[in-house]
Amino acid sequence: MARIPVQPAARKPASTSAAKPASRSQPPRRLVLLAATRKGAWLFHGDAKRKTWRVDGPHFLGHIVSHLRLDPRDGRTLLAAAKTGHLGPTVFRSTNLGRSWKEAAQPPAFAKAPAGVAGRAVDHTFWLTPGHASERDTWYAGTSPQGLFRSEDGGATWAPFSGINDDPQYREWMGTVQDGTPDGPKLHSIIVDPRDPAHLYFAMSGGGVHESTDGGRSWATLVKGLEVVEGFDPSVVTFHDPHCVRLCPSNPDRLYQQNHCGIYRLDRPGDQWVRVGRKMPKRVGDVGFPLVLHPRDDDTAWVFPMDGTTVWPRTSPQGLPAAYVTRNGGKTWQRLDAGLPESQAWWTVKRQAMTGDAQDPVGLYFGTTSGELWMSRDEGARWSCIARHLPEIYAVEVAELV
Repeated sequence: MARIPVQPAARKPASTSAAKPASRSQPPRRLVLLAATRKGAWLFHGDAKRKTWRVDGPHFLGHIVSHLRLDPRDGRTLLAAAKTGHLGPTVFRSTNLGRSWKEAAQPPAFAKAPAGVAGRAVDHTFWLTPGHASERDTWYAGTSPQGLFRSEDGGATWAPFSGINDDPQYREWMGTVQDGTPDGPKLHSIIVDPRDPAHLYFAMSGGGVHESTDGGRSWATLVKGLEVVEGFDPSVVTFHDPHCVRLCPSNPDRLYQQNHCGIYRLDRPGDQWVRVGRKMPKRVGDVGFPLVLHPRDDDTAWVFPMDGTTVWPRTSPQGLPAAYVTRNGGKTWQRLDAGLPESQAWWTVKRQAMTGDAQDPVGLYFGTTSGELWMSRDEGARWSCIARHLPEIYAVEVAELV
C-alpha cells in the first residue's frame, strides 16, 4: 500500500487568532480517514504526527458510497452505505477495518404501503450515525427519499424507526422525490445527545430540523428563526432546507447549522436559530454544505462556502476555494486559504465531506468534487493535499483507532 507524505503548504498562511485556552488532549493516537466517493471508498491510515498516510483501497470499486463510518465504541467496526446500478442500495459491515465485508441481511427499506396508497422505495442510504455509547450495537440511518431507520444488531438488519416515514404530516413536509437536492431529497444530520440516548435530532432537505426527547416516540420541529427562499412562506416546514446540523462536542446545548439560506446557531433550551453567517464577506456569502465544530471550544466552527448565486453553480466562489473559521460563535469570520489553489479551482465540498479530529491542535480534512483530499494539521492555517485523482468525494470522516 502506498504511503503519501504530506508536503507543507507553499503559501504563507494568514495569521490566525488563537482558540480559547483548553486542556491539552491525550497523546495522539493513530487516525484513519474514511473517504466515500462516487466510485468506491478509500481508507487513509495516518501516523501519530499526521504527516504520512498509508492508502488502503479501493473498497467497493464502482459502487456509489455515500457514507463510511467507524464505530467509536469499538474502534474497528466499519459501516458503508453503498449502491450499485444492478444491486440497488445496501449497507456493508466490516469488523476488521475493511479486510472483509458482509452485506446487511436487511438493509433500510420502507414498509409496504397499504392497498391503494402509493409506496416509496429507498434510492440510497445517505447518512449513518452510531448510537449512544450505552447502546452498543445501535446505529441510525437516513435515506433518500427521506426515511429514518435504526439497527440494533450492529448494522446487520434495519427497520423503520419511530413512525415518521409514514406519518401524514411528515410525508407532507418531505415533499416529492423531485423536491430537495439535485440528486434527491435526503434525511441527514442524525444526532444523538451524548448525555441522553433518548434525545435525538435529524434534518431533512427539504423538510426542516426535528427533535425528540423521548427516544423517537414524538418529535417537535426546530425551524424558528430560519429563513427560506424568497417568495416562500417560512411557516411551512416543507420549504426549510437545512444542509448540515452539528452539535458541539464540548457543549451539547449548542448547535450550528449550514442552511440553504445561511449559517445559524442555536443555544438550548431556546428554540430560536440565530443567523451568524451575516458577518461573512458579502462577495463570498454564507451558503455552503459542510460544517465542522471544535471538539473543545463551542465558539469555534469551520465552514466551506460555495457559490450561492441565483443559478447555484455549486462551485467555489470565483474559483477561489477557502475555509472560513469563527472563534467567537459567529460574530466574526476569517478566511483560511494558505496552500489552497490561488485561481481556477471550481470544485466544492459536499455536506459530509469535511471533518475534524480531536487532536491539539485540531486537524481538519475535506474532500472535493474533483477528487482531491486535503488536510490541515493546524486548524486551517495551512493546507496540504493528501490525495488527488480520486472519484468525486461524497463524504470524509476521521476516527481514532484503539
